[in-house]
Amino acid sequence: MSLDTIIQLNETTLAHPDNIILSNIDFSVDKGEFVYIIGKTGTGKSTLLKALYAELPILNGTGSVAGFDLLKLKKSQVPFLRRKLGIVFQDFQLLTDRSVYDNLLFVLKATGWKKKSDIDKRIKEVLEKVGLGFKEYKMPHELSGGEQQRVVISRALLNDPEIILADEPTGNLDPETSEGILKLLIDISKNGRAVIIATHDYNLLNKFPARIIECKDGKLIEYNNIVEVPEEPEVIIEQEETAEINDSENIEKEAE
Repeated sequence: MSLDTIIQLNETTLAHPDNIILSNIDFSVDKGEFVYIIGKTGTGKSTLLKALYAELPILNGTGSVAGFDLLKLKKSQVPFLRRKLGIVFQDFQLLTDRSVYDNLLFVLKATGWKKKSDIDKRIKEVLEKVGLGFKEYKMPHELSGGEQQRVVISRALLNDPEIILADEPTGNLDPETSEGILKLLIDISKNGRAVIIATHDYNLLNKFPARIIECKDGKLIEYNNIVEVPEEPEVIIEQEETAEINDSENIEKEAE
């Protein structure tokens, strides 16, 4: 493992109860790398992401994420691992009863920020980074789907994570908005963060080429060029089990 490697799985098996999803897999990601995870519904895209943020345990082999040993990780250490990660979901998971600013304020307070000037500065920084510098007092329902997803990305950036994990981040967005979100995530990776996106939007893969990993038949297959990727799977909206983690609930638990 090189000094730049921030995610490493070796001969690792991932499973839901009584159901092995991926077996004997090897997977590594370096700092600043942008990676697509593709595959048909149920082949393990979300399972792989869940293992990386310790929602699912690894069963054997070795695994490390941002310096944490997944095989030896204690439950009490999970919140500290997740603070090194920014997680972006398809369904936004914003708190609908409060403004954009208050959604971000909630996260910062729950993760130990106390000084108002520092909080205000950080919220302004992340909103400007995602192009929402003047939307802090809008309610979620007043924003478009693309704007809501940008808020989610800004929330993921609040604590300066080393890794961004995005599970179908463009699944509910129109093609033009999806391209904007992809460009934003690519820019984030250029600043040194590893970005991993689970998707089966092949149009985006063609427009924004990057390293591609396919989940297929319980294995991970790597493609160096989009041309090598097998024929596009049937177009369906993925209903692979959405991560059961709820950002706001987890933040409250961590704050306790």
